[in-house]
Amino acid sequence: MTILCIETSTSVCSAAICKDGAPIKQCICLEGSNHARLLPRYIEELLSFAREQQLSIDAVALSEGPGSYTGLRIGTSTAKGLCYGMDIPLIPVPTLAVLCEAAKAQSQITNHQSAILVPMIDARRMEVYTTDGGEKARAVVVENEKSVLPPSLVERDGERLPVYYFGDGAAKCQSVLTSPNWHFIPGIVPEAKYMGGLVESQKSKVESQMISGQQLAYYEPYYLKEFVAAQSHVKGLNS
Repeated sequence: MTILCIETSTSVCSAAICKDGAPIKQCICLEGSNHARLLPRYIEELLSFAREQQLSIDAVALSEGPGSYTGLRIGTSTAKGLCYGMDIPLIPVPTLAVLCEAAKAQSQITNHQSAILVPMIDARRMEVYTTDGGEKARAVVVENEKSVLPPSLVERDGERLPVYYFGDGAAKCQSVLTSPNWHFIPGIVPEAKYMGGLVESQKSKVESQMISGQQLAYYEPYYLKEFVAAQSHVKGLNS
């Protein structure tokens, strides 16, 4: 499959084309808050590249969340529009899984099987979006190691397993995650180029989750928490 991948769940904006799981071109901005301006430009550049390479886009993969409300809405609306216009399916991909793929590729973690990967997306204050040690996403207020993972999960045969935590919500947790087996990895962000491999490695699961046709109208990103609109502090908007 040739897939157009979109990742807008954090301050990083990226889009990529992946063929048979491998990235062949990516556009990315790490500076933040430019999603609405940059994503259409990236999509146009990637589709032009696909035409030059005589590649036919089979699906759009979307990083579904959790993450930034605004980023997720921009990515979702763009992806749905592309799927409607090109008559191709949408493939939702868990953002925390994308973050784990980035950590595996960019860090020195060699013992993936025995290590515990803890992706963290900032959810304000000391709260992060993370996993339960598996695939289930949840919002957690980080007070200590036990608030993130149960001790029974971290220990095996009387030994503590290495735990690696990363993502834009991880740095603020260093002051409370102080056990010697907990390791912070800086600079890890979710990128669209890692989504193709996830789709390719889970083909049977992905095929059952593809969204197309009229179903696209009802698709929503995975916010995890309900959106609460705050009163604007801009003068003149509250009258």
